[in-house]
Amino acid sequence: MTDEQRLIEKLQLIEALFAGAATPGEREAAAQARERIRARLREQQVVDPPLEYTFNLHDRWSHRLMIALLRRYGIRPYRYRRQRHTTIMARVPKRFLDETLWPEYLELSKTLSTFLAEVTDRVISQGIESDNSDVEVRNGPAALAAGENISQPPG
Repeated sequence: MTDEQRLIEKLQLIEALFAGAATPGEREAAAQARERIRARLREQQVVDPPLEYTFNLHDRWSHRLMIALLRRYGIRPYRYRRQRHTTIMARVPKRFLDETLWPEYLELSKTLSTFLAEVTDRVISQGIESDNSDVEVRNGPAALAAGENISQPPG
């Protein structure tokens, strides 16, 4: 089984957990889990009308994950003109956001970030430099001449 297959399996298990799956058979039925969550969302929309929420996610992976989760549950993500591309707007019942969407997003994001960090470390170690230790820590800053402080690569 590849690393990617293990990641997909982990993500499906997380979804099953938030859908209330109790047995291994239920966990395998990701479509059933998704439908249970959608049904819960429909029920909550009756008693808890959707509110507009703004999600400001600063890295591309978190942004893409949130959009995918919203779409998975039939929620249409959008943004207004002149909003940053990193902004996601969505109308969601507060209870669904608090009890399902946000906790699931956090767990999936953590799992995905761990996987991406491991892949990045492995690729850099194998392809560029095997010393992956952090930078040296020194006591005080040396005086920098004008133009020596680079916050982004030249380009």
